[in-house]
Amino acid sequence: MTKSPRASEPRAWQRMLSGRRLDLLDPSALDIEIEDIAHGLARVARWNGQTSGAHIYSVAQHCLLVEILARVRAPRLDRSGRLAVLLHDAPEYVIGDMISPFKVVIGDAYKTVERRLLSAIYRRFGLPPKPAPELQKLIKIADLQAAYLEATRLAGFEAAEARRFFGRPPEISPALERDYLKPWPAETAQHRYLERYRKLAAD
Repeated sequence: MTKSPRASEPRAWQRMLSGRRLDLLDPSALDIEIEDIAHGLARVARWNGQTSGAHIYSVAQHCLLVEILARVRAPRLDRSGRLAVLLHDAPEYVIGDMISPFKVVIGDAYKTVERRLLSAIYRRFGLPPKPAPELQKLIKIADLQAAYLEATRLAGFEAAEARRFFGRPPEISPALERDYLKPWPAETAQHRYLERYRKLAAD
């Protein structure tokens, strides 16, 4: 029996718990839901899971830390800018958090898919599909600052090694460190990510 061309095509979409089907090759903003993003990111491990603690350090928790660091660096950042920071790693709810060394190995394919997904996600939530250069720079700096903190507090890096890869460490209050650098259970990360999104969306 001959298979139809459609049946022989590899599947390039993922079904979400919401029932949405998101096409990785041609993602539509209409197929993106914040609940799916929060659920997925809360269960994706940073550092390939090589962190200390009873729980993984999730991408959702990382994004919340990055958003705080961005606000500290740019206190006048507006609502849409803060939302763009919160969502900066949102594609990973579909494609996972691939560590930087492996991204180098596989080349541009991952980055191409990641860019398409991020553009669709930003459009879904009323943001420009590509942030302005100043905002991109802020996101990058805050992301590296978060990586330094995670590397030294959770992933076993020495300070000198982390500085070489991620730059200078940010100043962070003891209260913030106790909260945001202790891995949360998935349900907590999911709830807090959704809570922060809803606050920004309502402002």
